[in-house]
Amino acid sequence: MVRHAGAFVAVLASSLAAQPKPSPSVSADQVLSIRSAVGGEQPEWSPDGSTIMFQSSLGGGSGLWAVGAEGGFPTRLVPNLGTVPYQSNYMPQYSPTGEWIAYASGKSGATEIWIWSPKDGRDLQLTRLGQTRINSMSWAPDGRSIAFAGDRYGSYDIWSVAVPNGQVTRLTTDGRYEVFPSYSPDGRTILYVQLDDRWVDHDIMAIPATGGTGRLVTRDTDFFDYGAGRTFGYPMVSPDGRWVMFRSHRSGWINYWVAPIAGGSARPVAPESADQSSARWSPDGKSIAYLANRNGTQDLRTVAAAGGTPRVLVAPTGAGTVANPAWSPDGTRIAYTLGSPTEAADLYLVAASGGPPRRLTNSVPGGNIVRSIVAPEKISYQSGSFEINAYLYRPATIAPGERLPALLYIHGGPTAQFSDTYQAQVQFFVQQGYVVLLPNIRGSSGYGRAFEDANNKDWGHGDLDDVKAGAEYLKRLSYVNGERLGITGTSYGGCMTLSAIAFAPGYFQAAVAGAGYGDWLDFYTEQEYRHVKLLDYEFGPLSAATEAIYRRSSPYFSIGRVQTPVMLLHGTGRFPNSQASKKFADELERHYKVFRYQTYPNENYYVNSLPNQRQMFLDMLDFFDRYLKDQEPGRTGVATGSGR
Repeated sequence: MVRHAGAFVAVLASSLAAQPKPSPSVSADQVLSIRSAVGGEQPEWSPDGSTIMFQSSLGGGSGLWAVGAEGGFPTRLVPNLGTVPYQSNYMPQYSPTGEWIAYASGKSGATEIWIWSPKDGRDLQLTRLGQTRINSMSWAPDGRSIAFAGDRYGSYDIWSVAVPNGQVTRLTTDGRYEVFPSYSPDGRTILYVQLDDRWVDHDIMAIPATGGTGRLVTRDTDFFDYGAGRTFGYPMVSPDGRWVMFRSHRSGWINYWVAPIAGGSARPVAPESADQSSARWSPDGKSIAYLANRNGTQDLRTVAAAGGTPRVLVAPTGAGTVANPAWSPDGTRIAYTLGSPTEAADLYLVAASGGPPRRLTNSVPGGNIVRSIVAPEKISYQSGSFEINAYLYRPATIAPGERLPALLYIHGGPTAQFSDTYQAQVQFFVQQGYVVLLPNIRGSSGYGRAFEDANNKDWGHGDLDDVKAGAEYLKRLSYVNGERLGITGTSYGGCMTLSAIAFAPGYFQAAVAGAGYGDWLDFYTEQEYRHVKLLDYEFGPLSAATEAIYRRSSPYFSIGRVQTPVMLLHGTGRFPNSQASKKFADELERHYKVFRYQTYPNENYYVNSLPNQRQMFLDMLDFFDRYLKDQEPGRTGVATGSGR
């Protein structure tokens, strides 16, 4: 019998079991206990194909784990990859020989590459670059060096470091960002991505692995890259060294294309009206595996490298999101993760030839919690000329004639998408008697380039129309009280919440904005570089000619119109001087508006730690219940100080 990784959640589940009596609805602790055992990093096969490595924060700390390809209980490889606040550990990769596992580790813009030996447990710091960010890296085929992108001199360059002695060599010196290096199969050449100053055009370059003059392989244009190269990704070299595969927006959808490394025209791999991601060459180079996203449902497909009709290898049953596909070294199997709106992601394995998949981990907590989790309904509604797709969550039991309050829940980005994934905060509010709608408003990704760009220069207006159209959809439901509507979201969802209360005064009866920004002029001068690039792309670079666009989309300048009680949430710790929510709160106070300002310690902008998330859920419920259920929780409605 295959044993699962259910023990990973034992620490969390034990606290739930200790409760003397379960509440009639699922609690904040319970919805937060549903967490993926696999984490968000790409699973990695060991070179001999016997195990699959993945990163996990469950089971205590953050470490690398491995599970046998034939099943069995996962074992920890590298324990506790750093316990310092804000430290991140990412990009774990086996060396080609399996002698080392490399990973990047650091905090606050200071990242280094480390290597760990599975044989004897040695953990060695490979680079010592100081205040340098590292955003990508790849092993050389012989395992004697690692190419990486680091910003030691103010913009990302390509570097290499020898293994295990740590000798570092800078390979490129262009002032533009040069990122995401990949070795050719013979190890003589490194391909990498060079971004233009706008992060819109991408050149795939080739350079000798020992350094020298770069050569243009192929160029892709008009694909804004919010992740400084991460959206475009690694240039993926075919196993025979003749082709490079890359993402492109040139068709109006994000599809994969291949181009000859020696020079020549690019061609699409499997053209379709859907966004594609996570493509990988098979080890023999004859096939390509990739993911296709249709309205939030993501499946796993394979296609012949020479072209042809793709084959759906794994399709979620009902709703679900396949992610992180990885070929086995012999090319006979593909590992992947699969999650859904009712279950956290777990690791699975499927034969490349097809057949039933096998589950390797199990993140389901004890106590039959999953039985109470609500599956959403996918709906659509019209907003002007746009069809808006959305997820509708409603409590499992609604009494005849009962009319419930409802929430609009807005995603971040704005170029992002709600998909078939588990939403802990949404589940919490549904369990507390709220109907919740998650709309993919204009500006969302996943619905084509035209839809994604439809809110450019129009934040908080056209996309707010889509939010209000969603609210009108809710009002037509017999079980919704149309006079008890709230709105919430984090990041751009928080910004949209602020826009809703300022640009549609009185439309919503309560609002909770997480890490929201209300003044794009101020945002432009305060925020980190990638956010500035986003505004440059969406609004145009800030100048006398574009200032009116920034001001029109800034709800800060319309605070005098606000009628809706609002709660402002913000994390403090890494960015204690950020004015994101505080400036808006101060202006609300100056206008005698009803609001509550709540901060949470030891976070960045966002509230991510479990104890703070739990408290935040309860604080939000306290606020929404007060204004949407007419309950008196014993708190004042107006507050200018931070709590907890």
